[in-house]
Amino acid sequence: MSTSVSTNILDNLKLEVETIIENENLSVDHRLTQICEALESKVDYYDWVGFYFKNGDKPELKLRAYAGEETDHTIIPFGKGICGQVAVSNENFVVPDVKAQDNYIACSIYVKAEIVIPLFVNGENIGQIDIDSHTADPFTDADTDFLVWVNKKVSELLEA
Repeated sequence: MSTSVSTNILDNLKLEVETIIENENLSVDHRLTQICEALESKVDYYDWVGFYFKNGDKPELKLRAYAGEETDHTIIPFGKGICGQVAVSNENFVVPDVKAQDNYIACSIYVKAEIVIPLFVNGENIGQIDIDSHTADPFTDADTDFLVWVNKKVSELLEA
């Protein structure tokens, strides 16, 4: 069963994300955290939202900003879990049921679904947005399109 968020909520979130990104009085990390908090608080089935970025020259991702429960997964090796796979594949990855994934890293017993969208700067995959949901199979094409848009805005912030 799919739970879709209304287009109106996503349109309002786009305005909020743009306002956050344009606030030059805040550090980049503070703005990334505010984006996570906005998404996590406004979309019912976004139960954990985080940005992971490539950790220097190491073949791993490092958690930089998030909203939701604390996680032990602050470093994720490339290829491990959904995030690690996206770091290698450069492709969006929607997981309707985490139990059906062999390479899933369990962050919480409550997580039922996950979506990970790579973040590109100048054509290079430098990170990703990761969203966990306590709802089974909630993500639609509208979520994917919205999160691709969010990452495009974040990449513009990081390029600036």
